[in-house]
Amino acid sequence: MTTDRPVPTRPAAPELRIVEQRVYRGPNVWSYAPAIHLVVDLGVLEEYPSDTLPHFTDQLLEFLPGLDGHTCSRGHRGGFIERLREGTWLGHVAEHVALQLQQEVGHDMRRGKTRGVKDRPGVYNVIYAFTDERVALAAGELAVRLVNHLVQPESGFDVEEAFEQFQLRAQRSTFGPSTAAILEEATARDIPFSRLNERSLVQLGQGVHAQRIRATMTSRTSALAVDIAGDKDLTTRLLSSAGLPVPKAQSVRTADGAVEAARRIGYPVVLKPLDGNHGRGVCLDLTSEEEVRAAFEIAVSETRRGVVQVESHITGKDYRCLIVGGRMVAIAERVPAHVVGDGEHTVTELVDITNADPRRGFGHEKVLTRIKVDDDAIALVREQGFAMDEVPPVGTMVKMVLTGNMSTGGISVDRTFDAHPDNVEIAEEAAQLIGLDVAGIDFICPDIAVPVRETGGAICEVNAAPGFRMHTHPTEGEPQFIAKPVVDLLFPPGSPSRVPIVAVTGTNGKTTTSRMLAHIMKGLGRKVGMTSTDGIVIDERLVIKADASGPRSARMVLQNPRVDLAVMEVARGGILREGLGYDRNDVAIVTNVQADHLGQRGIDTVEQLARVKSVVVEAVPRDGFAVLNADDPLVRAMRRRCSGTVIWFSLAAPGSDVREFIDGQLRRGARAVVLDPSERGEMIVLKQGKRSMPLAWTHLLPSTFGGTARMNVANALAATGAAFALDAPLHDVRQGLRTFDTTYYQSPGRLNRLDVNNIEVFVDYCHNPPGMERVGEFVDGYVKHRQGSTSHRISRIGMVGAAGDRRDDDIRELGRVAARFFDVLVVREDENLRRRTPGEAAELLAEGARESMADGARCRVLDIVPQETEATRHAIVRANAGDLVMLCVDKHAQVLAQLEDYTHQATAGSRSDEDQVGDPDLDAADLLPRS
Repeated sequence: MTTDRPVPTRPAAPELRIVEQRVYRGPNVWSYAPAIHLVVDLGVLEEYPSDTLPHFTDQLLEFLPGLDGHTCSRGHRGGFIERLREGTWLGHVAEHVALQLQQEVGHDMRRGKTRGVKDRPGVYNVIYAFTDERVALAAGELAVRLVNHLVQPESGFDVEEAFEQFQLRAQRSTFGPSTAAILEEATARDIPFSRLNERSLVQLGQGVHAQRIRATMTSRTSALAVDIAGDKDLTTRLLSSAGLPVPKAQSVRTADGAVEAARRIGYPVVLKPLDGNHGRGVCLDLTSEEEVRAAFEIAVSETRRGVVQVESHITGKDYRCLIVGGRMVAIAERVPAHVVGDGEHTVTELVDITNADPRRGFGHEKVLTRIKVDDDAIALVREQGFAMDEVPPVGTMVKMVLTGNMSTGGISVDRTFDAHPDNVEIAEEAAQLIGLDVAGIDFICPDIAVPVRETGGAICEVNAAPGFRMHTHPTEGEPQFIAKPVVDLLFPPGSPSRVPIVAVTGTNGKTTTSRMLAHIMKGLGRKVGMTSTDGIVIDERLVIKADASGPRSARMVLQNPRVDLAVMEVARGGILREGLGYDRNDVAIVTNVQADHLGQRGIDTVEQLARVKSVVVEAVPRDGFAVLNADDPLVRAMRRRCSGTVIWFSLAAPGSDVREFIDGQLRRGARAVVLDPSERGEMIVLKQGKRSMPLAWTHLLPSTFGGTARMNVANALAATGAAFALDAPLHDVRQGLRTFDTTYYQSPGRLNRLDVNNIEVFVDYCHNPPGMERVGEFVDGYVKHRQGSTSHRISRIGMVGAAGDRRDDDIRELGRVAARFFDVLVVREDENLRRRTPGEAAELLAEGARESMADGARCRVLDIVPQETEATRHAIVRANAGDLVMLCVDKHAQVLAQLEDYTHQATAGSRSDEDQVGDPDLDAADLLPRS
């Protein structure tokens, strides 16, 4: 964009700031992939697009020239630079800078978008992709600070230092090259992974199929083998006893012992920590007592056991043989860190020139490590006849360390196809003898192409968790794709890595549908992991009691080693907060979308809410299924967002518009679960194309209370559709529906029925107007069904409460709806008032009920009893034997325990039909135990 409006050269004070940060770890409303979401406020910078800021673009490119490769919306290289010069807002600039900063530290992220926040001028949603969330968040923070600095230089802000600190943070948190290689191979095979700590502990796969790695140590790595490999003396003795070539060796604990061992073995010798790694503390080619004593102090400082290994010095080159699953997969020659004289530069200058290689970085940041100049390096250079400020002759190799480890700046040469078969056989036998599934066998020999038994070479070390960098990124030669055999070891070709995931969302019915489906699949012998608003259930056992309908709970289920099927209740809040807790779901169920939770997190309309819930449908792969409620127009429209197959479910009668729609879909090969009425009742029928498969009569399902609980009929249809998608046999689906009941043990807090001294009491979690409509319809149908078998006039007593975070109008609407269905309405409040004052939500709810009563609603008595247990007592005391009480509760476990107590302790009063409702003399204290 361009602008003709006059603006100052620079704004007086840049105010680009981050208002909010979110990390989406799975599919979300902005992206199919994990993403960072920053809400940024441009402040006065809203009036200053990039083209109005002199030299802004040039200065930005000077610091991040890689931005020239960003295509942006133009679709070609340099497209973003064109946008900068034409004029774009600085929130968009921050997005691209954050992406480029990640690329600077090796995270090749390219996806992003920036959108304005509705009704908030100058505030933008900035979304960009990531692989490591900590690095990505740091990139976003640095991007905002850099943009501000370029607009108005910030005093005390050193750009180079800030970028260096960012690089160090990335180095600390980024996976090392070995772990990264395995994860790249896993990703290529569609094997999901999740990081389990801040280091390299990673889970590959899900549930019962999960395997774990830590760097190159796997779930199958024997702890005993690792212990053996960590004891160099024991390793040497085991290899020697098997006839494998090893150096002479002896373990010592003192410097005198080291000297004595060196004499016995014969100079030159090598000293190394007994349990060391990465070449730390290794001293080579020691030829005198003084050198041995000095080397002992170095070696013993790197060992936890205080034991040092003295070995005969084997001359030759250093080779690492990588063995995976008992087979050799790669061999590298390791060359110690060194410089080569050119006749012009000093040793110090040659080190600086070598370290300037872009392939070199700090630690494992890049494929090569920078050479470190310390006292040991200076001493080694001096032993070779040079000083650091001297110029070595042309072609002279000056070693900076003696060991060939990559971590000390060494380089590697691939020799995989040069090794002699005898040497390969020796390496494989050594790995098998120690018992390592992934092992690094270190040879010292003149040439790996010649049998070591002929050249006097030997195995000097066996390493557990060997590094892959020298093989995947050799300095010379072809890289070896060694991660493949490692992943083959954990997941043999054809073996599964994922468990089926069913995501259940909607305004009402999520929990019951999830429980129905889990019950059906349990009958098939599946170990079901389920998340819901009540907690996490593993194989029908509640393991965590909490609201567990978010992404963190989903990840916990997928990490459980017993789970072979996951049923996830997915709430609106979790999607908006973190996205889904996984990358895709095999089946998505959407029960309905109604007006609830509006006015929160930027969701103000039912259409926006439907867009949020459709994320689970978008997460269905091409071979997956979406089970959609055809009776709900917003859910019906979600079919356009589904890449897989849609299975419809509907309560609509044949001949209705909805059934006509479903019939049209069936003619195209779709699937559906519908109701076909007859004289005997309603039959649940599965349809696929022209085929129809009767399943069960609705009135025979315990959860439907003779077919009167229409919401549970709908839930049964949805659960049937999902079971159908999971290839469950029809007789098992039928059996599951017929044995699922709404008892507290199978479905706590969802239409639980109790007999409390001949008063019929139902406990339900209903908390919004659409849910109250369904509950009220059930009460109407159920009372009508019962009234024909009794002369007693059944009175209806309802207890209802509203969550304080709902809009005022929504709370009033809940009261209006409830008053239409109950003779007596008891209004309570939730324990968590959610920032409302005590009594505020209850009064709003009562206002709605009074409005409905003034319009002729059924309700005759309205009582406000804020505390839930007191309100429960009050509702029960209002009822006579034979009446119906519907308790819409917040803490269902507490209320159920209270009702069970009443069954044993309460004394029922006797009243006439005339005064059974609204008796002013009754008090909740009447239900207390009497002496």
